[in-house]
Amino acid sequence: MAIPTDLHSAWTALHRTWMAGLAGATACALAGTSPASAQEVVDVELILAVDVSLSMSFDELKIQRDGYVAALTHDQVISAIRNGIHGKIAISYFEWAGDQSHYMVVPWTVIASREDAERVAAQITASPPNSARRTSISGGLRFAYDLFAESAYSGLKRVVDVSGDGPNNQGEWVDVVRDDIISRGITINGLPLMTDGGLMTTFGIPDLDRYYTHCVIGGPGAFVVPVNDWSHFPEAVRRKLVLEIAGGPSVDPWPEPEANPDELPVVKVATEPGYDCQVGEKRWRGRTLFWEDR
Repeated sequence: MAIPTDLHSAWTALHRTWMAGLAGATACALAGTSPASAQEVVDVELILAVDVSLSMSFDELKIQRDGYVAALTHDQVISAIRNGIHGKIAISYFEWAGDQSHYMVVPWTVIASREDAERVAAQITASPPNSARRTSISGGLRFAYDLFAESAYSGLKRVVDVSGDGPNNQGEWVDVVRDDIISRGITINGLPLMTDGGLMTTFGIPDLDRYYTHCVIGGPGAFVVPVNDWSHFPEAVRRKLVLEIAGGPSVDPWPEPEANPDELPVVKVATEPGYDCQVGEKRWRGRTLFWEDR
């Protein structure tokens, strides 16, 4: 019995599609890959999460951006990238403030050469810095985690580099978010800005470096580099990037700092029972610098 022409055509098309899929799967198996596109392997997947809350003036926001540009194109940073196992990193740069204020400046891109770094630097400076109310470090960390989920790269390590000039005062508890993220193999490093400038300092705290150390950073080899003066910012970012890029996935690349008063300190992650990680939220609710329960 003859098969109707239309049914025969449909069967032929289905058969060809099935055979093409089988051939593709076989080729992928022989090549050691899956049918889905394999992720590009890099030494580090690095997210730069930069605070742009209203506590910083426009001049300070510009200094901050210029500092990242200077650091990313510095010879030491380029050398650290080139000397990696794969000689390249994947980087993303966004600015954050309140819980819903996240501004993508540089989406995921690869840096493997000075030219790549200069292209990223040009992206960072292509538009004026953003600015918004409130400070939600936890919201910035959640946004960074989502960026890792969207990454087309596979890094030997994944690092969030978060800078800020005040404690969390909106959104989830920052230490709870921190613990969740580091449990997924991600390291969080900090760049606390203890510069005492800007438009609003009422909700800041004097020991921001300790706050970052005990409430924000975490994961293998996590550390903070405090910045006490804006003139030190480019050097702090440069040193931080070199430390984050140069180390391997399970190696501690940041030795104890030498006793040099001119050297920016590197403070490793530590725990301090009883430290109040909700101090920022309390200051915001009470609109005062003094708390009896601190």
